[in-house]
Amino acid sequence: MTQQRKAVALISGGLDSMLAAKTVMEQGIHVEGINFFTGFCVEGHTHAIREKDNTKPKRNNSLWVAEQLGIKLHIVDVIEEYKKVLINPKHGYGAHLNPCLDCKIFMVNKAKQWIAENGFDFIITGEVMGQRPMSQRKSTMPIVAKESGADDLLLRPLCAKNLPATLPEREGWVDREKLHDITGRSRKPQMSMAEKFGFVDYSQPAGGCCFLVDKNYSAKLVDLWQAQGTKDYEFDDVMLLKVGRHIRPAPNFKLIVAREEGEGRFLQGYQKEFISLLSSSHNGPLVLLDGEPSAEDLFLAASITARFGQGREAEQVAVDITFQDGSVRSLQVKPIKKEDFPKEWYI
Repeated sequence: MTQQRKAVALISGGLDSMLAAKTVMEQGIHVEGINFFTGFCVEGHTHAIREKDNTKPKRNNSLWVAEQLGIKLHIVDVIEEYKKVLINPKHGYGAHLNPCLDCKIFMVNKAKQWIAENGFDFIITGEVMGQRPMSQRKSTMPIVAKESGADDLLLRPLCAKNLPATLPEREGWVDREKLHDITGRSRKPQMSMAEKFGFVDYSQPAGGCCFLVDKNYSAKLVDLWQAQGTKDYEFDDVMLLKVGRHIRPAPNFKLIVAREEGEGRFLQGYQKEFISLLSSSHNGPLVLLDGEPSAEDLFLAASITARFGQGREAEQVAVDITFQDGSVRSLQVKPIKKEDFPKEWYI
């Protein structure tokens, strides 16, 4: 009896990885999915937090893809290991703080370790030649295979015909003729395949699935590194950079201002770790203060807090400042005027 071969598919939650896994499953291969959690994924977090996003589905797209495919999904926490990739990428960053090539090498390497530990035969990714400017070029795709150590155990079903045959193809585990030759950034071939397989309501790929490709998020992370004097971060940092307006009026402190009720509720969970400010005389947002402010800084922070509340036009606004030990100090401040609020304060 012919041995059934087994493959693990890197499942990002997008359409490409879904189609790549399905293409191989159609050839009788046992496929399971793997998703590496770095903390920087776009999906789920902000949609679940913000009131304005309450019409969007609160789903983990990787789990949704696995459900559509009917396969098991292994979610692996790589937050700590991923720090090395982000802080010092061998191949550098993309347009912002996205270490896309190093990231792909890292994840394929982790998948290679996983198949060795779990008795699987090869790895599947949804990469398409020419689709991503940094990690999915003709010149960089061989780098991923080589530096990850996966070599020809790495199969890219959506563009396999544009690449040299891999071990699964040469050994006849999969039929190369039933793989694809997609290139470029057009989504039409994938959308046509999705329709053929009956996949609907799949995640749209615009901007990728990672906050590190976002200009504004990257600027906040750079600001964090500069303020603490070292390139490091904790998971809470990753989450807080996704939420609120970030304002740095001085090098020694910054403010995180909730933009609506959902963000305010989220920030409440961090009140024991940060100084927090809230207007007691007018409705307004919860504000967290990160840093070591002087007494003068607290007055400025309170004036900024008042600026973003309903008392912005008032002569005086009462602002309660709650410290990490639970003590509270109340200040009467004049809200800072819009014309006196430098744009440079926004991170």
